[in-house]
Amino acid sequence: MIRQKAPSVDAIHQRVVLAIVEHRLPPGTKLGEERLAKVFGVSRTQIRQVIERLAHDSIVTVQPNRGAFVSSPTVDEAREVFAARRLIEPDLVRRASALATAADIRRLRDHVAQESAAREANEKRAIIRLSGEFHQIIADIAGNRFLARTMRELETLTCLVIILYDAPNVPACPYHEHSDLVDAIEARQADRSAALMVEHLRHVEASLDFERGDDGEVDFEAVFAAP
Repeated sequence: MIRQKAPSVDAIHQRVVLAIVEHRLPPGTKLGEERLAKVFGVSRTQIRQVIERLAHDSIVTVQPNRGAFVSSPTVDEAREVFAARRLIEPDLVRRASALATAADIRRLRDHVAQESAAREANEKRAIIRLSGEFHQIIADIAGNRFLARTMRELETLTCLVIILYDAPNVPACPYHEHSDLVDAIEARQADRSAALMVEHLRHVEASLDFERGDDGEVDFEAVFAAP
């Protein structure tokens, strides 16, 4: 019998982030070192390294004598996340409008098509993940590695915000706005791209219900079961 190789710290980190983005690990979930180590078949030291990285990016909050928990952004913090994105993303999409190649445009349009397919199938987890990835692609096209890294953190925090404050039956991301952004980027309309991005982010924030919040027990074994 061939023994399966234990995942690396990077691989575990990616799987935990993906589980958060896809709503499988809601805000407030305790990330017990021993339990996660057992699920992934690694040492607690490796899990501790993963948690340290997540805490560094504000995705996880470490509470003295209690442990690590998936962060639960407050209403003020949620609004600060969107304020930060409105400062950063108009510049990123301006740069993308100037630098995008034909291959970049195809990548964006293919991604929008995936989002449309997920919406038609009502796959909410996929919709949230793909919507976030769309903004990350724009950041990557813009070519600033530091801002792209910042965007990854902000995107994950945005997913936490949406998990907590998503209003029932209200789309967090209006379906046509990503397509409109791609049109503006392809046409090299930097000013229009920036204006559309600000409007889009305001729409997403306005769709949230800051009176709501979620909580619940999580089955780690089910969340991280091998596909």
